[in-house]
Amino acid sequence: MNNNSDLHNQIAQQLTSDYELLEVQLQNASGRPILLVRIDRADEQPVSVDDIEAVTRRLSNWLDEADPVSGEYRLEVESPGAKRPLLRERHFERMLGLKAKVRGGEHSFTAPIKAVDGDQVTFDVPGQGDVTLRIADIKANLAEFPSEHR
Repeated sequence: MNNNSDLHNQIAQQLTSDYELLEVQLQNASGRPILLVRIDRADEQPVSVDDIEAVTRRLSNWLDEADPVSGEYRLEVESPGAKRPLLRERHFERMLGLKAKVRGGEHSFTAPIKAVDGDQVTFDVPGQGDVTLRIADIKANLAEFPSEHR
């Protein structure tokens, strides 16, 4: 494997237009490598067990043939879950009003998402008020699970 970015791009190419690739991580928990793939549905409906099964089957076949990861590892495909990564404008828009954990540059806070304007996201940071940051400059994850699917 060249690097995680290459692997991310290769895996993204294997998914049908029904799915969005959120994350790819090669983890080494207790010396047992795990290739973790997080997906979301392009139609923004909840990821089902059938979705996980379909993507796992497709990626397993491709991984066996292309062999982009050396050595033995376990493939795990999962939905974004409670700590959903927020990577794009539409991710932040879907979660308006919910708290996000934000890290990047001088910033490290957990605050509600207040507004989204193109590549700029405004957070209502306790004790600081509104803080507006570019999506490309931060890493953000959902810090609270919505009461219903968004």
